[in-house]
Amino acid sequence: MWRRALVTAGVAVIPFLVALPAPANAEAATVVPVRITGDPAKRFNIVIVGDGYTAAEMPKFREHVDRHVNVLLTLEPFKTYRSYLNVYSVEVPSTESGVSCDPDLTSPRRNTPLGMGFWGGCNSASVQRLLTVNNSALTQYADLVAGTNANNRQLLAIGNSNTYGGAGGTYATASGGNALSALITPHELGHSLGGLDDEYDYYSRGVRGDQYTGAEPSSIHHSLLTPQQMRSQRAKWWRWLGEPSESGGIIDRFEGGLYSGTGVWRPSKHSMMKSLGYYFDQISRERMTQRISGKTSILQGGTPNTAPIGADRVVWVETLHPAGHALNVTWRLDNRDLPTNGSRSVDLRRVRMSPGIHTLTATVVDPTPFVRDPAIRSAMSKTRTWTVDTSIKTPPDTTPLGFTSSTPADRPVGGEDVVFVETSRPTAVSWAIDGRPVPTAGNDRDFDLKRLPLKGSHTLTASIPGKMLTWKVDATDPVAKFELSKPVSAVTRPGQPPEYVFNGPFTMKLTSSDDTPGTGITEFRVNGDGWYNYFGWPTDANAPFLFTAEGTNIDNLVYGKLGEPRLSPWDNVPPGYGRHTIEYRAVDPAGNVSSAGKFIVTLNRP
Repeated sequence: MWRRALVTAGVAVIPFLVALPAPANAEAATVVPVRITGDPAKRFNIVIVGDGYTAAEMPKFREHVDRHVNVLLTLEPFKTYRSYLNVYSVEVPSTESGVSCDPDLTSPRRNTPLGMGFWGGCNSASVQRLLTVNNSALTQYADLVAGTNANNRQLLAIGNSNTYGGAGGTYATASGGNALSALITPHELGHSLGGLDDEYDYYSRGVRGDQYTGAEPSSIHHSLLTPQQMRSQRAKWWRWLGEPSESGGIIDRFEGGLYSGTGVWRPSKHSMMKSLGYYFDQISRERMTQRISGKTSILQGGTPNTAPIGADRVVWVETLHPAGHALNVTWRLDNRDLPTNGSRSVDLRRVRMSPGIHTLTATVVDPTPFVRDPAIRSAMSKTRTWTVDTSIKTPPDTTPLGFTSSTPADRPVGGEDVVFVETSRPTAVSWAIDGRPVPTAGNDRDFDLKRLPLKGSHTLTASIPGKMLTWKVDATDPVAKFELSKPVSAVTRPGQPPEYVFNGPFTMKLTSSDDTPGTGITEFRVNGDGWYNYFGWPTDANAPFLFTAEGTNIDNLVYGKLGEPRLSPWDNVPPGYGRHTIEYRAVDPAGNVSSAGKFIVTLNRP
């Protein structure tokens, strides 16, 4: 059942009712933990279910999942809040390989467990790239992941196909093997999880949309207001106006969106909801941060507060742990601040307290710069209150001591990560790097690696009496390399980026190397615009990216357009030709980002 118009990577359509095969037996499916940070009942869980992969093709499905997850976790806010997430895949062997009507309506209809199919489920009134799924079958397999439910999870169905396609509604879908598939996933999650709208200025590709004639849109990232009106009315994206956009350019007012070519405006020239490959801009990122946080609670648990407690005990809270920063925790006793330096616990035996009844509070706040709306910030804050009765004697805590959750220890962590642990009851956690103890004043549940000037490979340990957790710290940045087609000439000057001259279109291939296993990501940007995910070429992930002055039209979308060159005002050169600066970098599976390399190209007019 669809709760809204289904939105695909390129068009929004009303879903069609089609006959779909019955789900396969659930017993044939296997739940695979991909990335686990804690109890699924206390996390936001992304459940990925594959369709159209035979038993022999499961390694292919795992490769697709690895690519989709790694790309997703390089994008904010998923990167910062990856410790809020559990990721599971459900492997469902299919008797037939592929999905229905791929790529054409004349293509076979496959008997697959999720009944996925292009053309809106093989409907001639639909569009090719609308990849639908049997929602009830998808839910049946997702229900195999214990501890997850509709309130704490997001479902993603990945189809065994190299054709471009996906959808975003109650659930998200994406093809698995297309060059752009891993970028379809965050776009569709923008719809399904974030409730974001498409920023396209067309309904059908190649046909610019009509003028928008409606009232002020309810969409948070579309408006009829001018920047001056936004500021005066404190409306829409007024808090972000004038700042550099995370997706390139500045946050301002750009015409086109909601499938209309004119008459409505969006915040950025291009972002994830308009052009796959760019980041979410600040407006979309704030919404996605809100929705990810809303799927769980930053205050996970702690000392029970359903009855008065004694003053002869340690009171504690269990919080979540962003990977890029720590949450703020403050304690107050009878409206008096307690100096705990961010600790997750307070020892009441060390607090001067007169006999009688007192009130203790712990407040947890996320200080993320991703949020500026006070209403959202308030929803991302939690307070727990206890009544303290000094006459109560607290019985000994016999809970077995152990670690209950942590940053995944089965893979390397990045050199700038915040690594966390949680314990079954209050106890001091000792941290060490390569066997050398490192003090953690106050909050000893989080260890911020950014404060240490680490390079290379290291061992991080967290210890409590009788228990130890160990992580490999990968503080080695990946290495990105570029390869260009043959230029007319090349110049290398000491201390300057290399320069290349081309008389026509040229190609660029980016590769990365690293000491961490898994799928690495490469990015580039042109003339200081937004960072853009390198995916090869839209029609072939193994082909290099092609640059031309005006770009290449593929399915009525333009790729590789160099745009305006960096020229002196008196140079009379058509757009796209002239001198351009291209930067490139890599991101490894541990989250390390390499320093940006740079080269300069000059594209001569024919």
